[in-house]
Amino acid sequence: MKRPTNIGATRQRVNCRGVFTHARIHLHIHQLARLANIACTFCLLLVAGSLRADEPFRASSGTFPPPKEAKAYRGELVFVDHVNRRGSLRLHVDGHYHEGQLHHFAMLPYGVIRYRGAPAELRDIPIGTVLYGRFYLPPDPETSAVPNVKGNNVTAPPENHAILLEDGPSLCLREGKAWKLKQVNIHGSEGELVASLDRVEGGEGLGGEHRFTIDGSTRIWRGRELLGLNELVAEGSWPANGQKLFEDQSIQLALTWHPRYLYQQFHVADLWLDDAAMKVAADRQRGRHVRHIRTRWMPAMVDTIQYGKFGQATVTATLFGGMDDSLYADFQPGMSGKMAAAENTLRTWWPDHDGMDGKITLVEKIAEEPPLGSSGIQIQFEVPLILEGFRPGRIVRIRPQNWPNVKPPVEERIRNFEDRWPSSDLFQEK
Repeated sequence: MKRPTNIGATRQRVNCRGVFTHARIHLHIHQLARLANIACTFCLLLVAGSLRADEPFRASSGTFPPPKEAKAYRGELVFVDHVNRRGSLRLHVDGHYHEGQLHHFAMLPYGVIRYRGAPAELRDIPIGTVLYGRFYLPPDPETSAVPNVKGNNVTAPPENHAILLEDGPSLCLREGKAWKLKQVNIHGSEGELVASLDRVEGGEGLGGEHRFTIDGSTRIWRGRELLGLNELVAEGSWPANGQKLFEDQSIQLALTWHPRYLYQQFHVADLWLDDAAMKVAADRQRGRHVRHIRTRWMPAMVDTIQYGKFGQATVTATLFGGMDDSLYADFQPGMSGKMAAAENTLRTWWPDHDGMDGKITLVEKIAEEPPLGSSGIQIQFEVPLILEGFRPGRIVRIRPQNWPNVKPPVEERIRNFEDRWPSSDLFQEK
């Protein structure tokens, strides 16, 4: 006799298997989806990392950028807005004479300017001077003092924030080089020099042998004398007409615009015939620089803040580089002084009133060679009340007690961060 079949139980077991199988399928699908999400995220991270690796370098706030990331350009100074430390260069690019654009630039807050072998400001450099510079992309395109550049125009590259700007003599002196005078050709009131400079191909400055024009506008320096072409002719040092050869006499040259600059031709604005003459020029420029910094105060970047009680704080800041050594020597521990907030153009508000009195408590110099833009000198400045402008990464100006406590000229002062005259629209084409 057959045992009766429990149809209900059988259906129950079948349903249970179906439920378990369905659950396992859902579990597998969930795991596969999770793995797919992980794989997708990983791929996105790889792509993002690759894109970041391909992004061009930009200097970040609170740091000094590595020199290897800078691009070197050479051109003639054609416009200067000294208040906001910016201007325009006409770059020397072969094949671009009429269609070339101007290279508008702004100095980085720690950007170094040198003229005649000494520290300088843009106001010291005559229009038309051939300058050599190193440039980066704008650290913050939204607050750039000059227009951001798009495209690949070689006469107006996107690297328009300078960390170094110097004339020919400054570049040569920094590198320990000098032009070698080989020949002078005089034709009445005009003439030309033949000179050569030993420089590796592709370097920052001119190299090889060049012919430069000279005339009555050329300033010729010998020792402490300022001479003209006619005076050298009158004393017999140079011929009235004809040619004179020289045995590689060491000279320094400051070059300016020539109508055929497209073809690497330049005019000599200043000629220094000996080391003594170059030293006199550097000393006089250094004096202008020292007076300027003493009346506008030493610029620095805030590194850290150590807070005390009731608003008291100790500000650690790095003094900017490129200044005369005598200015750094005035920063001594125990000396009183004043610190004022500044913007990236180094302009201040009303420093003799809204600056904060304090005391220099520590002065340290890093052992290794500091990066370009930094002096390598770090100070600690104790203030009774911290100000908003004294935050890490911000720019300040500092006055030792023995420097003048004065206002800068009215056009150099600012009222807010948007108060920039003229605005960057000045550079836009209408």
